[in-house]
Amino acid sequence: MLAVPMDTVLALAGLLFAMGLVGVLVRRNVIFILMSIEIMLNAAGLAFVAAGARWHAADGQVMFLFVLAMAAAEVSVGLALVLRLHHQWSTLDADIASNLRG
Repeated sequence: MLAVPMDTVLALAGLLFAMGLVGVLVRRNVIFILMSIEIMLNAAGLAFVAAGARWHAADGQVMFLFVLAMAAAEVSVGLALVLRLHHQWSTLDADIASNLRG
């Protein structure tokens, strides 16, 4: 079985997290912001799995299951907000939603 070094996996997780963070900060479309948050959550999950594999414990996989459950909840709430935003203002621009007035 091929063993990937821990620093390589953590570098990949850091790169994924940085890409997600840039996506959250730069994009204005709510769908892209939600996708960037998903990338950040997957990066955190990858780091948990790598740490669990390094220490030969199942704790990393268990934490990744919690991250997946949180991501599913975030998607359901986020998509409900997207539908409401599109219904109310006919746009998905995050700057329009910052008004918080109907």
